[in-house]
Amino acid sequence: MNSSTREMKMTTTDSVEDDSKNVLEMRYQTTVMSGQYWRSLGDYAKEQAAQLRQLEKKIVDGAKVQKKEQSHYGKWLAWLRNLLKFTRRKTFVLIGGDWVFLALLGILMAILSFTMDLGIYACFTTRLWIYNHFRIYPALQFFTWFTLPVLLVLFATGFVFIVSPQATGSGIPEMKTIMRGVVLKEYLTFRTLIAKTVGLTAALGSGMPLGKEGALVHIGGIVGTLLSKLLTSFKGIYGNESRKTDMLATACAVGLSCSLGAPIGGVLFSIEVTSVYFAIRNYWRGFFSAVFGALMFRLLAYWSNSEGTLTTVFPTSFQVDFPYDPHELFIFALVGVFGGLSGAVFVLFHRRYVLFMRNNTRISSFLKYNRFIYPSIVSVLIASLFYPSGFGRYLATTLSTKQQVGALFANFTWLSDDLSVEQAERLSHWDVANTNLFVGLGIFMSANFFLSILASTLAVPRGSLIPIFKVGAAFGRMIGEAMYFWFPEGILCGNLHSILPGGYAIVGAAAFSAGVTHTISISIVVVEMTGQIQHLIPILVAVIVSNVISTLLQPSIYESDIMIKQLPYLPCIISSRGAIHSIFVEDFMNRNVKYIWHGMTYGELKNLIADSQGIRSFPLLGDTEQKILLGSVQRVELMALIERHIGAERRLEAAANRYMEARKNEISRRKNSSFIVPPLAWQSVIPDPNAPIRRKVSRFEVITFSDVTVTEFSGIGTQQSDERSQPETITPNLSSDSLIVTVESDVKVQSGLSFEQGIGMSPEEIEEWEANEMLKVVEFKKDMIDPAPYQLVERTSLHKVHAIFSLLGVQQAYVTALGKLVGVVSLTELRKAIESANSGVLS
Repeated sequence: MNSSTREMKMTTTDSVEDDSKNVLEMRYQTTVMSGQYWRSLGDYAKEQAAQLRQLEKKIVDGAKVQKKEQSHYGKWLAWLRNLLKFTRRKTFVLIGGDWVFLALLGILMAILSFTMDLGIYACFTTRLWIYNHFRIYPALQFFTWFTLPVLLVLFATGFVFIVSPQATGSGIPEMKTIMRGVVLKEYLTFRTLIAKTVGLTAALGSGMPLGKEGALVHIGGIVGTLLSKLLTSFKGIYGNESRKTDMLATACAVGLSCSLGAPIGGVLFSIEVTSVYFAIRNYWRGFFSAVFGALMFRLLAYWSNSEGTLTTVFPTSFQVDFPYDPHELFIFALVGVFGGLSGAVFVLFHRRYVLFMRNNTRISSFLKYNRFIYPSIVSVLIASLFYPSGFGRYLATTLSTKQQVGALFANFTWLSDDLSVEQAERLSHWDVANTNLFVGLGIFMSANFFLSILASTLAVPRGSLIPIFKVGAAFGRMIGEAMYFWFPEGILCGNLHSILPGGYAIVGAAAFSAGVTHTISISIVVVEMTGQIQHLIPILVAVIVSNVISTLLQPSIYESDIMIKQLPYLPCIISSRGAIHSIFVEDFMNRNVKYIWHGMTYGELKNLIADSQGIRSFPLLGDTEQKILLGSVQRVELMALIERHIGAERRLEAAANRYMEARKNEISRRKNSSFIVPPLAWQSVIPDPNAPIRRKVSRFEVITFSDVTVTEFSGIGTQQSDERSQPETITPNLSSDSLIVTVESDVKVQSGLSFEQGIGMSPEEIEEWEANEMLKVVEFKKDMIDPAPYQLVERTSLHKVHAIFSLLGVQQAYVTALGKLVGVVSLTELRKAIESANSGVLS
């Protein structure tokens, strides 16, 4: 009895010590795992006190040093230091202000544009140096003349294709689409900016008849977007969508202003070509930034060229009191008629040629896999025609684009026999001695007309304003020289109103540009570029006449590019007939509406989505009889709803539920499902004193299956029953005092495999389960329903629908009658209706 009691006490003492050790081990493990260490409260207090003493000493030492500095340097230095701190603190607050953003935008755009101009001019001077250097070797001279342009075009094509294919083309059609609210991926990124800048410099440096104005609008939009993202960290207002749109419109307006030196006209022109509606509150932003950009650009040009004064881009000197006779306004109007007709022809030829190249299967497939063949052919052809010793002598190819336009705007007649040295030197680049002056100008105009169309199909960044500007200036110069030839003393034979051929060239350039771009603000651009405000009235007359004619005949060059690229943009309503105001929504809406309703099953929803490809949202109705519109649900939400209902996770959950249900039924049929202790249990087990001492197994130790033996026992004191009713046991071979734990083997041992493999359903079971699930009714949650989609009534006019879609960026609108859904209008239906109305089919 005493021995047994002693043994029980020893066992109890050992268990207490083991528990204490376990607790300490667990506490140690817990503290180590959490990254903390136990320490006494006194040590912690001493450490905190030492840190406080060090901090106090640091503050006192700093105050002593500051006092010593103030006494040494004086109060003025302290005042200056405080002023710098205040300025720095206020700078980071004001960095998000509009005026700082707009000034930075204008300065950055001016630097980019000026840098590109330097690169373009360097390529041009290199070509001239090579041409003059090999003058004694005509064959080598011709070869080197077109080698550099071809290499530059191929470099621009490959660089843009590798870095960012979105940089190809003008960029204005894409900006028009983006300003409407459509998201075009990768069009406003830093990669696109690099590709656009480098590609544009190489393309224009090659001498191809291209411009950079459209590309600068795109570059301005990219710089504005990146700058807005940068300043968002300083001031969160630039993260607002409305704010982004305002700043993007301003950035587009700045892009053109700095290059042309026309802050007012550039802003108005950019607004006309990119925005359908422009908020008046953004005018000051555009002008403010444009002034900074234009001023910075002109300052950079002044410092680089060491000019005495700041001049316009195309300076003219019409030093007369009366630049034109009022009777000449009729001639200026005729120039506008030519500008409108020729502008429409230019747009038509350009679109037909591009569509021919795209629709021809053989050509398009060949060029698709031979990307550099077409640019090589086009660049070799144009460079060969521009060879100065050949056909290029009629095109003044030894002059830069700026010099060519300046010569066309010159304030002297080319038919005069009494020319100064400067005038004769300027005229020497135009071969008018061996041919008739009008023939030479006609060749120059025709060549640039068709070659500009050809060059605009190259896969490089480009613009179209300056090439068409040269064509219009050549035609105006031709009319001006003809007027001077017919009326050398003026129309009324007086000396007060002499004929100025340069004035006609300015009017012709504005008229043809207006006919191609469909803009009125080009007149202000021309006035600012030339500085000739005296010719503002003739320019406006020609521009308005040209715009009216070209608008009735063809869309603008930018809208034509939108049509070619099939961008989601609405054309303008150009018809002026009264019948167009009698066109309503009911005349062109889609009455076959795909809709969802409360009470529909998942099977009906799945079939509806499968049969309605391309529809982004579906109207939600109360029922299929009254068809009362309750809202709309996006397609992605409906697809996610179906996925959650019959997807892989839901199917696995259903299979797991089936498996658990089956196992519960099987276990319930068993008589003996508890823990089983074998005969001669732990009461009769006496440890062997000679057995080796084993360490106590930790609860965290992993036991492999090699250390496990499976034995089978029958019940204690009962007869052995059927083998199916006898559970198997798992006995770990640990120490002799370990209990023999009995578990259900087919639940524990097989669970690691059966849960992944055994609970899966067969294809027939999956099909049956999905069929049952598809018969259930769909429950539309409130968070996925748009309760207020855009709605129209049947009598809404076409003009009003166009205004709503353009101003709000609407993609589609539902047509209702007293709340009942009767139709839907999307961009596709509205675009077709506008095109039909413009052509007179729908009236």
